[in-house]
Amino acid sequence: MAALLPAFYLMAAIYGALITGISPSDPSERTREVLLVTGPIHYDLLLPLDQDTVARFTPLAEKGIWLDHPGAEWLIVGWGAQDFYTQTPTYQDLDPSTIWRGMTGDQSVLRFDIIGSLPADLPARRLKLTDKQYIRLLESVWDTLAVDENALPVRIENAGYTETDGFFAARGRFHLFRTCNVWIGERLRDAGIRFGIWTPMPMSVSLSFDLYHPK
Repeated sequence: MAALLPAFYLMAAIYGALITGISPSDPSERTREVLLVTGPIHYDLLLPLDQDTVARFTPLAEKGIWLDHPGAEWLIVGWGAQDFYTQTPTYQDLDPSTIWRGMTGDQSVLRFDIIGSLPADLPARRLKLTDKQYIRLLESVWDTLAVDENALPVRIENAGYTETDGFFAARGRFHLFRTCNVWIGERLRDAGIRFGIWTPMPMSVSLSFDLYHPK
């Protein structure tokens, strides 16, 4: 029976991507674009560093994220398990204890970074939003952050992979049934975007996107 569990998980990951939650109707023109960028096991959000984004995430600048960098055009946002995400610069650095803790439950973190112009071959899916949806998306991402008594995000010291990124404490726990890709789906549905109700794998995110937001 235990040998069948991966197959059940895979089937649920497919069905969860196909079934959408209820999203509020927004007939406004879709003029805002966000990107979903995929890696081997993980999707990131890319948010344009426009006036609304900078205003919402200004507290990050006080914690070292260079939002007004002259070359910055996008804010990269990713969510994940603290040990796995902060201590695994490459997948060759994985160890069994980190994988096990991520599967069974670990405190979550958010990673923020900035990037300039995007390479033409970036493996990204582009999603059009209305102004209202975009503002809701910003608020949903912000609400994931844990904050201190001064309503400032809590930066995790000595954690980062680039000269411009940073890891921050987040709300909720990461585990096998609430992965980084589930977090992506949650944020999009919060914004009023039609998306699968459970998207634990990159395949789930891709399937839901391609089904409900085809080019």
